[in-house]
Amino acid sequence: MPKLKSLDDLRRVREQAQSEMKTRLETGTTITVGMGTCGIAAGARETMHAILDELREREIDAHVTTVGCIGMCMLEPLVDIEQAGQPRITYGNITKDKVSRLIEEHLIKGNVVEEWVVGRLQR
Repeated sequence: MPKLKSLDDLRRVREQAQSEMKTRLETGTTITVGMGTCGIAAGARETMHAILDELREREIDAHVTTVGCIGMCMLEPLVDIEQAGQPRITYGNITKDKVSRLIEEHLIKGNVVEEWVVGRLQR
């Protein structure tokens, strides 16, 4: 990233970041993996790598991000999937072995995997 030399440079960077975020929220898919200590101990790192591998293999464009402890330690690894115009779905106990089915059902077929759902957030 080039050095910011003026207030106008900073404004341009801010406007670009806001535009990219707006586009991602309105048209894209965000997958969030809980990576607090409890999540990592339950296998969240392996789950995240499996998600990244599955998305790459299937050529699916999604933003993958991490957060700290979500507060439901007994349900780790936790994975949120948020798609434009859809409620955010939180899935619990998503081990690396479940990732392929999760991606197939939720992202490709558009079906929520009800038996793994631990929360929904309507916007």
